[in-house]
Amino acid sequence: SYILGAPIAAFVFLPVFYRLKVVSIYEYLEHRFDRRVRMAASLVFTSQMIIYMSIVLYAPALALNAVTGLSKWTAILSVGIVCTIYCTIGGIKAVIWTDVFQSFLMFTAMIIIVVKGVYDVGGVDVVWERARLTDRLQFFNLDPNPMIRHTFWSQTIGGIFIYVSLYGVNQTQVQRLLTLKSLQKSQLALLISWPITTLLALITAFTGLTIFANFWKCDPLITHQISKSDQLLPYFVMKSLSSYPGLPGVIIAGIFSGALSSVSSFVNSLAAVSLEDYVKIYFGNRLSQKSETLISKLLALFYGLLCVVMTVVADQMPGLLQASLTIFGVVGGPLLMLFTAGMCCPTCDSSGALTGFIVSLVVGFWIGFGNTFYGTKAIPLSQSIEECPDIGFNSTQIPSQSAPGVENNSFSMYNLSYMWFAAFTWSIGLIVAVIVSKLNRRSNPVNQTLLAPFLRNELNCDPNPIDDSANCSLKNSLKLSEL
Repeated sequence: SYILGAPIAAFVFLPVFYRLKVVSIYEYLEHRFDRRVRMAASLVFTSQMIIYMSIVLYAPALALNAVTGLSKWTAILSVGIVCTIYCTIGGIKAVIWTDVFQSFLMFTAMIIIVVKGVYDVGGVDVVWERARLTDRLQFFNLDPNPMIRHTFWSQTIGGIFIYVSLYGVNQTQVQRLLTLKSLQKSQLALLISWPITTLLALITAFTGLTIFANFWKCDPLITHQISKSDQLLPYFVMKSLSSYPGLPGVIIAGIFSGALSSVSSFVNSLAAVSLEDYVKIYFGNRLSQKSETLISKLLALFYGLLCVVMTVVADQMPGLLQASLTIFGVVGGPLLMLFTAGMCCPTCDSSGALTGFIVSLVVGFWIGFGNTFYGTKAIPLSQSIEECPDIGFNSTQIPSQSAPGVENNSFSMYNLSYMWFAAFTWSIGLIVAVIVSKLNRRSNPVNQTLLAPFLRNELNCDPNPIDDSANCSLKNSLKLSEL
């Protein structure tokens, strides 16, 4: 999904944003459609990021709680306040430079865990064999059933929609890319990022296999040594590395770095969106540069503190990874649909786009909440406690199905894999947008700068227009209805 998603984000969406020189990417929606669409998308993005930030902040708090015994709420306050302060003071430059340092710490932490974990069990072959024996190596499950939690298709096709919604039309990522000096450098940065993110995903996955190999005969979750599966990594760190002074601190710093990097970017992007989409629209040109800077810092402070408060929501979620991807599927799909309709469908008008957006959001939340509360639950793979000390359990093996998934694969929308949420909501929204626009029968010309580059090649657009407001007309060989 990274290999296919990166070029789509780099060559379809990014050129349009870069040419418009927008601060808030939702400004594009006002140019292409109208202010209603812009405000709707901006408000949904803001809500999405606030909830997601609470999840990201909650994860390292669990780690610190497991390692030090420090109250998770104390840890949340500590991390949240520190992150808020440097985002408020430093702005986007502080975010980018701290991200570089934090990424280094994150990779270092993962490598240390893998090396020590592999050494403890006796080598990579042991890790691989234990994973194979418990059916944890499933690379090519080609079952097309969308109700199965993880398959080759859900990870690739479904993953493409998640990736593009994150890297192609998400304010947090696009804002970083627009700071580069040229479009070519922005595109190159995005393309270079996919092998790095792929490497991180592989290291993270192998870290999980390594930790499992160390606990495969004495699962700490079953024995109640930890209360949540999200605490496995810090628990392993303290159990395996506590005899090495300083190393547990480096690992925990790496875990915190991942959270701080994400939260800082989100806080900064929310401040930028709020300033451009709410404050400036209300005050117009009455604000001075100094006032805008002050308001931006106050907004960053507000969102940072709000993020801390919202961790109460994250505390109620069963699994942080699935919760994160569910949010991006339920909300990211409709947002991606809006930009797709704007850049790739010249026939879509504002009424169609807004209607499609609302319908896809309603469907997304219906499926998302239904999946969380009424869908069948994922079944964990085989877990054992047969080599644990005397802990009062009569059973030594926890039976499970041969593959992670759901208790049954009956066709129910509440059982739809969370990896398909973004693709499903995108499809529903785009179909509705096209149909409603078709029924409106409006044919307003579209500014060429608002269309994806590949589409301009199919239209009579001057490649080097003197006037950027020049409109595109259709080639004789191409019908508008076909787009």
